[in-house]
Amino acid sequence: MKDNHQFDIIIIGGSYSGLSAAMAGGRALKRVLIIDNEKPCNEQTPFSHNFLTQDGKTPKEIAGIGRAQVEKYESVTFFRGLATEGLKTENGFEIKVASGEIFNASKLIFATGIRDVLPDIEGFAACWGISAIHCPYCHGYEVRNQKTGILGNGASGFELAKLISNWTRDLTLFTNGISKLTNEQTDQLNKHNIKVVENEIERLEHEEGYIQSLIFKDQGSSVLKAIYSRNPFEQHCRIPETLGCELNEDGFLIVDQFQQSSMAGVFACGDNTTRLRSVANAVAMGAIAGATATNKLIFEQF
Repeated sequence: MKDNHQFDIIIIGGSYSGLSAAMAGGRALKRVLIIDNEKPCNEQTPFSHNFLTQDGKTPKEIAGIGRAQVEKYESVTFFRGLATEGLKTENGFEIKVASGEIFNASKLIFATGIRDVLPDIEGFAACWGISAIHCPYCHGYEVRNQKTGILGNGASGFELAKLISNWTRDLTLFTNGISKLTNEQTDQLNKHNIKVVENEIERLEHEEGYIQSLIFKDQGSSVLKAIYSRNPFEQHCRIPETLGCELNEDGFLIVDQFQQSSMAGVFACGDNTTRLRSVANAVAMGAIAGATATNKLIFEQF
């Protein structure tokens, strides 16, 4: 009888990338465990876009379809919980969860995503993923030609304003304080009729996450329908770092083209490895991670 705590592959994170990796593992007849606490970063996003065959579906609907398909593979097991510790062992890896249980596997795949560090502006968190957004390819079409803001400053704010100008001509850059734009950058924005507002922001007025206006600390306001922001982030899961996986200067896990991390036997896929943050990309990366991990197992076990 097989140990129900011993697996070929443990996948930490059961959203799009983790499910995709698990499908590859299941189809390769490997014992796969998915550990997931069921708190995806896009849980309040109303619709997912730019994913062929799934465009316009809710994130929950896409994840539900994915899970139902993966559950058909008998060698894949789901465990609801939070992975808290990881350890390299003689035969692979050990993962401990918050409930105290310990699982072992030859390979690990981290599909744990990232945690957005949102600005300290009242109402912003309630709007995040709905009308306060990060990606025009995911959400820009739905707010095209509407009154749109950029929350940013300096070079990063300037570059984001340039990008978003493709989707609307009614665009304002909100620096939320003294502008750090160069004179040349300001002149370029002016030439494209992109306004720069330096007033400090107090809150976002919204209705169920849909922005109505920005309210400034001086009690002025600006009517808006959407605002883009590129926020800092942190890794959701610190276990890869404690195992010795390297991060790049931006804070993403370093992986090669096959999603192999800097530590042998440990793979990573999805938002924890790249700025290309979309459901479609997460699924693609998960498929590569799952196939590569199983390929290595097959040859090692031969």
